[in-house]
Amino acid sequence: MQIRQFIFPLITSTILLAGCSQTNNNMPASNFDSVYQNISTQDLKQHTKVLSSDEFEGRSPTSPGETKTLDYLISNFKALGYQPGNGNSYLQAVELMEITADPDMTLRIGQNQFKYRDDMVASSKRENSQINLTDSEVVFVGYGVNAPEYDWNDYAGLDVKGKTVVILVNDPGFENPESGKFQGKTMTYYGRWSYKFEEASRQGAEAAIIVHETAPASYGWSVVANSWSGPQYSLASDNGNADRVAVEGWISLDAANKVFKDAGLDFAQQKALAMQGPYSTPLQLKAAVTIKSKLQKSVSNNVIATLPGSERADEHILYTAHWDHLGKDESRVGDQIYNGAHDNATGTAASLVMAKAFAGLTVRPQRSITFLVVTAEEQGLLGSQFYAEHPIIPLNKTVANINMDAMNVLGKTKDVAVVGMGKSELETNLEMAAKKQGRHLTQEDRPEAGYYYRSDHFSFAKLGVPALYAEGGSEPFDEETAAYRKRTNVVITGCYHQVCDQFRESWDFSGVQQDTQMLFDVGYQIANSSDWPKWLKTSEFQRK
Repeated sequence: MQIRQFIFPLITSTILLAGCSQTNNNMPASNFDSVYQNISTQDLKQHTKVLSSDEFEGRSPTSPGETKTLDYLISNFKALGYQPGNGNSYLQAVELMEITADPDMTLRIGQNQFKYRDDMVASSKRENSQINLTDSEVVFVGYGVNAPEYDWNDYAGLDVKGKTVVILVNDPGFENPESGKFQGKTMTYYGRWSYKFEEASRQGAEAAIIVHETAPASYGWSVVANSWSGPQYSLASDNGNADRVAVEGWISLDAANKVFKDAGLDFAQQKALAMQGPYSTPLQLKAAVTIKSKLQKSVSNNVIATLPGSERADEHILYTAHWDHLGKDESRVGDQIYNGAHDNATGTAASLVMAKAFAGLTVRPQRSITFLVVTAEEQGLLGSQFYAEHPIIPLNKTVANINMDAMNVLGKTKDVAVVGMGKSELETNLEMAAKKQGRHLTQEDRPEAGYYYRSDHFSFAKLGVPALYAEGGSEPFDEETAAYRKRTNVVITGCYHQVCDQFRESWDFSGVQQDTQMLFDVGYQIANSSDWPKWLKTSEFQRK
C-alpha cells in the first residue's frame, strides 16, 4: 500500500468533544477523562506501521526517508491545529557533517592487525578527508574517567598528547557494586562511550579506543559494528572538530586480549587493577591506522509543533522523541533497510497520538504543550543537543521535558520503570499518573546500562531542565501477557539496531497505550500547575 493511503485517515479522525469532568481541584474542568480513554492502540499501531514501512527507508537523516518522515509529521501536527514551533516553520534546521569512513582499513597495535567490523571499528569526527595515525604510543587508562566528585582520575600525572588511549567500557562501579565506588551497578555518565571520547579529547589524546564487552556495554559487538560503520554524523563546527581526538574507535574483547598479551600483560588482571582505583599503564606498543573519509555537509531537521497555553503560553511542557533510525545499507545482501519500528517509530507514534489527545481537550492547558521530534539521535543525540544549545523556547521557560523512546510493545504492566530513578520531582507527577492505572514505580531493570544518558532527554537534563524518561516495567499485567512477553522480548532484544527491527502485526500495543496515557497525564498535571519541578538533591543536575 502506498504511503499516501495511510496518512489522512489518522489525522482527519474526529476529535472527541465529550462532557466536562473535574480531574483535580487545581485543574480546569474539561473532557480530560474521555480524551484519556480515547488514546487508542489502533492509532498508535497505525502510525508505527507507516513510519517503519520500507517506504520510509529506515528514516536516515538527510535521506529521502527524512523527507517522507517530515512530511508525515508536519501534516499530522498541522491537521491537529498545532502551530509551527519555530516562527512560521515546523522545522529547525540542524547542520550536520556526514563523514563516511572507507571500510578498507586495518588497525595495527603492536604485532596485531585487526580487521574492520570483525575486530574493530574506527572513524573520525574531524572534518579531514584522511587521518593518519602513525606509531602512536599506546597507554591503558583504565576507565578513562576524570571525576573529582568521586575522587577518581585515571589521567592523573599522565601526558597523553599525541598518544592512543585504550579504555574500558562502563564505569568502576559496574563489576564491583559492593565497593561503594560511583553508583554501583547503576551507570553514571562517566560510563558512557560519548563521555570517554570527550575526556580523551580534553586530555589531548590523538586516538581513543574503547574495549567492548557485552555485559558492561549492555549490547553485543554486532551493535557496535552496525552503529559505527557507514555514514557517521556530527554537528558541523567552526573549527572542523579539530578539538576532538583524531581517531575514535572500538576493539572487541578478543582483540583486546591479543593486544595485552603482546604487551606482556593479562587483560583480565589489568582490568581488575583498574576497578580498584585510578589506574594507567603504558603498553609499550605502537598503534597505526589510516582512515580515509568522504565528507559531506548536510542539513537535517528537528520538527517542533506547539499548542499554545490558555494562561501562561510562554511556559512550555516539552515532549521529545526521535524520528530517525539507521537508514539503508546497500552493501547488505538481502534486507537492506533498518526499519526502526520499535526504535523509535513507537515513540514518534506516541508523540502524534498524544498531540491528538491534547488537541481534543475542550479546555486548553494553562501552559503550552510543545512536541519536539528530533533528528540524529542514533548518531549521539545530535538533534536534541543542537536544539538544547540553540533553543527556540528559552530553557528557563521550558518547565519540564518528557521523553519517549522505544515504547513498550510487550503488553500491559503492573509497574512503571523510571529510568534514572531519583532524579527529579517529576517522579511525583508520574507516581500520581501511574496510581490512576493501578501501577507502581520501580527502578529500571538494568540501571547499569545507563539508559538515562542514552536518549534525548539527557540533552536537556545536562543543561538543567528537569527531564523524565519512564516506560513499562517488567511485571506483566496477567498470565496471558506474561506468556506473550516472554515470546516477544526475545525478538525485541535481538533486533536492537538490526534489520529485523520491523513492525509486526502480532505486537500488543496495549502497553504503548498505557504508557502514552500515563505520560499524557503527567504533562497535563504540570501544564495546569504553577509549580516548577525541581531536581532532587541526589541528582547530578540543577537548573542553570
